[in-house]
Amino acid sequence: MTLASSKTSLKMAAFPRGVSFTAASMALLAMFLIFASWLLVSYPITSTVSEYISGVNRKIVLPVKDVSGSSLEQLTMTSNSSGVDNSEDAQVSIRSSVDKDSLRSESNKQLPTTKDSVDLRRNEIPEEPVKLPESSFGATEKKVDTSSSASSNASESNSIESGSLDSRKNGVLETPGQLSESLSRPTEKKVDTSSSASSNASENNSVDSDCDLYDGKWFYDPQGPSYTNSSCPIITQMQNCQGNGRPDKDYENWRWKPSQCDLPRFDAKKFLELMRGKTLAFIGDSVARNQMESMVCLLWQVEVPKNRGNRRMHRWYFKSTSVMIVRVWSSWLVRQTNEKFDFAPKGVTKLHLDAPDDNLMELIPKFDVIVLSSGHWFAKQSVYVLSNEIVGGQLWWPDRSRPMKVNNVDAFGISVETILSALVTHPNYTGLTIVRSFSPDHYEGGAWNTGGSCTGKVKPLATDELVENGFTSIMHKKQVMGFELAFKKGTNKSKLRMMDITKVFGYRHDGHPGPFRSPDPNKITKVGPDGKPPPQDCLHWCMPGPVDTWNELVLEIIRRDFEGHQNFP
Repeated sequence: MTLASSKTSLKMAAFPRGVSFTAASMALLAMFLIFASWLLVSYPITSTVSEYISGVNRKIVLPVKDVSGSSLEQLTMTSNSSGVDNSEDAQVSIRSSVDKDSLRSESNKQLPTTKDSVDLRRNEIPEEPVKLPESSFGATEKKVDTSSSASSNASESNSIESGSLDSRKNGVLETPGQLSESLSRPTEKKVDTSSSASSNASENNSVDSDCDLYDGKWFYDPQGPSYTNSSCPIITQMQNCQGNGRPDKDYENWRWKPSQCDLPRFDAKKFLELMRGKTLAFIGDSVARNQMESMVCLLWQVEVPKNRGNRRMHRWYFKSTSVMIVRVWSSWLVRQTNEKFDFAPKGVTKLHLDAPDDNLMELIPKFDVIVLSSGHWFAKQSVYVLSNEIVGGQLWWPDRSRPMKVNNVDAFGISVETILSALVTHPNYTGLTIVRSFSPDHYEGGAWNTGGSCTGKVKPLATDELVENGFTSIMHKKQVMGFELAFKKGTNKSKLRMMDITKVFGYRHDGHPGPFRSPDPNKITKVGPDGKPPPQDCLHWCMPGPVDTWNELVLEIIRRDFEGHQNFP
């Protein structure tokens, strides 16, 4: 059709103006569609759009603060890398001081689901390796599930031989620039009989789920702790070492490094997300309180909790995720009475070794995760009752002609079996029980009440400095035996884990308050002219300090269990 012909022009002129405009618009649209089709065929953009939408090959740039503080580096990783955390959790540094007002505003924020943080500190380390000695402490971590779908190999995996307690290789104390070759030792022992256990563990974590967490070395981390004594207001004064005038601070900077993997710094947001709607209870003696306060201090840095405690238990509530941190006092974990019993008079504590603490057991169904701590109170005066018969005592035994059947070490082992048996057979408890192994003290030259001392210790022990503590070793052995015996009795779906810190913390004689137990400016902190050491605490742990590592381990155990990253046999 030739639009320029006179005939056509006359006809077009005859049309109304609106119709002519419409026809012209349609012609332009047709031309545009033809042009767009040509572009699409010539230059395909499907893959580009797909990459843009899915994020494939996008670059993520994470700021990394240099150790010297003089410059900033950037770590660039693709967003589909398995170890990258796109949230705030991937940042290297954690605030050491906290603005209380800002914490309150943060406490109402929704915490994101996170993957394990990328460890960006491996190359920021001075090189100064020192080997740690061989220790007789320690069985490997026991991964045990006591559900009724029982494993046919349970009996084999739960037998304890004396030689197994001496199976560890040498640890190494070093700064992480020269981490020594991984120790040739079997990975942690695991038994899980739960039918719901996942066998398809994800591999997007910075910790290898098969890695033995308790075989490794201490290294100096210049980044320092995640909190300070001024950024956490709940620290018991006796453990507030800096507040009490301790002059050195390096004990705060040593961190634990498993030989075959990395143990990330404590990630408070990840912990709260994993525990969303759940309750974690620290149950036991004053060392349990020490660990509970450490946990609350670590979490305090991202959210200020509400104190909902009462005379019966401490309770800290984190509103953003409805997480409750609880501490319940139970010094021996078994039933106690003070009334006269047989030839034991009124007023002396009687421990019924075959019965769990009644006050504790009625609370158990309320808890999702339990961390148990006990052992040190078996050095205190008490009478041991078993099968309704007095069988022994500690610092009490009036009839020397009558031999004791049970001493305090045996009594501890029986008590562990009793409380754990009660948990794994409780009809209304299906939670995760973590048994923190016997915490070593470091009283040198005597006991806590006979002049023992840890004064002047400023760094972890090295290879030729460690002297095995026979009492600690045998208490640990009895505890592991009680753990194993209880597992065999399991009838419910609860799970047992042994958090075996005894060997690991045998080297940390520098982590105790020592003579810095109070803010008294006139306190004695040095050995006197007569060689007598000042009163001190070489049992509990400074805060911040080594005890924070316990909660890094607790987080990793919970992660393995809740996220199903453990490869079950």
